[in-house]
This record gives sequence, C-alpha cells and structure tokens, in this order.
Amino acid sequence: MGQTSMVSENRQAAENYVAKIFETIERRNPEETEFHQAVKEFLDAIIPALEKDPDYEKNGILERLTEPERLITFRVPWVSDDGKVQVNRGFRVQFNSAIGPYKGGLRFHPSVNGSIVKFLGFEQIFKNALTGLPIGGGKGGSDFDPKGKSDAEIMRFCQSFMSELAMHIGPDTDVPAGDIGVSGREIGYLFGQYKKMTGRFDAGTITGKGLTYGGSLTRTEATGYGLVYFTKEMLAATNQSLKNKTVVVSGSGNVAIYAIEKAEELGAKVVACSDSSGYIFDQEGINLKTLKQIKEVERRRIHTYLEKHPTAEFFEKGDIWSVPCDIALPCATQNEISEAQAKTLVRNGVMAVAEGANMPSTLEAVNVFHQNQILFGPAKAANAGGVGVSALEMAQNSSRMSWSFSEVDEHLKNIMKNIYKNASFVAKEYGYEGNLVVGANIAGFLKVADTMIAQGIV
Repeated sequence: MGQTSMVSENRQAAENYVAKIFETIERRNPEETEFHQAVKEFLDAIIPALEKDPDYEKNGILERLTEPERLITFRVPWVSDDGKVQVNRGFRVQFNSAIGPYKGGLRFHPSVNGSIVKFLGFEQIFKNALTGLPIGGGKGGSDFDPKGKSDAEIMRFCQSFMSELAMHIGPDTDVPAGDIGVSGREIGYLFGQYKKMTGRFDAGTITGKGLTYGGSLTRTEATGYGLVYFTKEMLAATNQSLKNKTVVVSGSGNVAIYAIEKAEELGAKVVACSDSSGYIFDQEGINLKTLKQIKEVERRRIHTYLEKHPTAEFFEKGDIWSVPCDIALPCATQNEISEAQAKTLVRNGVMAVAEGANMPSTLEAVNVFHQNQILFGPAKAANAGGVGVSALEMAQNSSRMSWSFSEVDEHLKNIMKNIYKNASFVAKEYGYEGNLVVGANIAGFLKVADTMIAQGIV
C-alpha cells in the first residue's frame, strides 16, 4: 500500500470519527445550538491531528472530551426589594480537569442556559490549555439579569447562588471568576458568602477579587489588553502595526474598555463601541475617560456619551459592523458577527479581526474571513488573557504574595505572545499556515488529549 493511499485512509478515518462524534452530540444534546457550534468548529479544526495519530480514536478521546465530567444545575431563590420571592436557575459545568482544577467564569444574563454554559465550558478547556498554565476547563452562571437591580438585590442573589455553588468549588477543585454580568461587585458578594459558609479564607477559590482581599493588579484589564497584544502579534507577522489604524470595538464592558485603552495606547484610533441599546460613532476617536465614567461609575447607557461629545453619533439598534475599519474587535457576545456582516467588513476594507468575546463570529462569518485572507484571531486564543491573569492571581494567592502591575502585565504579554507563536507554529506544521483556528484548536487539543491518555480511562 502506497504512502498516499495510507494518508487518504487515515484522513477518511478521521473524518468518519468526527462525523460520528458530532452526530452523537446532536442526538444527546438536542436544541443546544451554541454547544453544537462550538463542538463543530473544534472537530473540523482537529481532523489533521486525528489523521496523524489514530491513537486518539482508540483511546476514545473525543467521546470523553465532548462530555462534561460534571454538569450541576440548581435553584437560586432570592427576595427582591418589594418583598417578592424570585427564583432563577444556576449552572456550573466542570468540563475537563486533565491539566488542572476547573477554571472559568460565571455569567449572569437572561440568555444563560445549559447550551450556553456548555459551549463556554467546552471552549474554556482549550483556551486554558493554550495559556501554558495548569488549569482545566469549566464555566457557570445564571439566567439572573443584574441590569436594573439594586445593590441589595444583587447581594441577596449572589449569596443565594453561592450557598449552592460553594459545595462544588475550591482552590484545588474549581475556581470561578467573572464574565458578562459578573464584575468586581458580584465577585465580592460571592466571595464573602463563600468565606462565611466555609469558615476559611481560601482566596484562591475565586479570581477577579478586589485588591484588598487577594485580587491581582491587571486582572480587570487582562482580557482587553491581552486581545490587543494578540492582535499586535498577528499584525507584526505581516509587518503591520496598530499605529494609525482605525478600530471598531463592540461592547463597552471590561473587555471592550480595556481593548480600547490598549489599542489607543499603541497608536490606533477607536471610532465606535456599543451596548445592547445601540452603538456610538465618534470620528475623533472614542474618549476613554468619558466611556469609563458612563460604564464603570454611573452604569448608564451608551447614548449618554453624546452629552459630553455632541459631535458623536448614536445609532439605536444599529449595526456596528457597518462602520468601516481596519481592525474589528468583537467584544460583546456570541454570534454577533453573521456571514452578511463579515462580508460588509470585508467590503469596507477590514484587514484583521480578533475575538474578544467568546465565539462572537458564526462559522459562516469565519469562513468569509478565511476566504478573503483576513487575519483572524479566534476567541480561544485571542481572549485568553483574562483567564491567564486569573491563573496568575491563583499563583499569588498560593504564595501569599502580590505582584506589581508591570510584573503581571509582562507575564500577560508573554502569555499572549506564546499563544500566538504556538497556534501559528502548529497551523504551519499541520499544513494550514496562517489559519489560527486550526492552529489554536490543535495546539490546545494535543496538550489535553495527551494528558488524558497519560492518566488512563477516567
């Protein structure tokens, strides 16, 4: 049998294995469209690795990787300010612990359900592996909506949520952090309740904490800064830089705000950002001081930016991806860039897209970017800075030390640079030079899968 024939047989076997796994996923997890999408992207990307080494199929790696080790669902009762009993649903998926304790954020948003939590947890496995740090993949949250709630209501909800979650987490077991709807305020309430219930100050149980009780400098900025550091590496590989580039950033939470800050610091001009009510366009460049005041201090809607900058424009429910730009940084939520929007970005001259949110581009949109040779940084690589610094916070908590902002930032730069180099190298090694979706997925997969084989069938 010739070598070409053997390669062809291995390829067919890998494709058949992937098809079988995905059919099982759809059958066992009906209507979980976000989870299906995340798994589909991953499976398609790792076919070259399965083709090269059939032992992954012999060891049932995909069967085990795509099934969570544990999925916890629980009731969260709390009392609103008007005295009414409210009930939300809480989730925690502990997806894979091969390389370390489960690690991943908590999301409080009305859209949270089993599918959302599973897609996020599945992505987290490989994102965490790419950081080079010893952390496994998990995720959690609730369909609770913090918008419009008083501080007292948010505190009562967080305390009730943690009353159940506490029995499933710990510094060497599962370490939650923040995500959409969970910032420093919520983390404080969650940690306070955990400490009360356990009677221990296990600072490493939750990351994203305040600086006065074990938090890390640079954690707030980490995902946004890391996204821009990754984008910088992508551009540098083609002898480009952020200097004088026009940038559009969706969202206006932590990721978006600090992506804007770092992009501007590196010489770019950010002309648009958004929230769920619409987007603002400022031809002069987004004024970061105003944006931080609105979103971090006053917690107001994005249109109030115009009160201080009347020459800017607000587009209610508008499409931010219609704004011409050189670089697009989607930092809001999943599937915010459709195939049609991707085509609009390409027509308007975009040269690079890097994902700050989790899975913000549909599979069809990603194909558009690849077909048009647009530099594309997938979320599991480009937005790994947040969890990277979360792991650094865990390290500081373990040693009872606190590092300076510059020390943590330097670690973050190195983490993002190494993620880019690793994903880029693996993509080239497997015959997909420049395709960071393939490179990042295979790089993360190999680390986790090889560790799972080493640990036996567990």
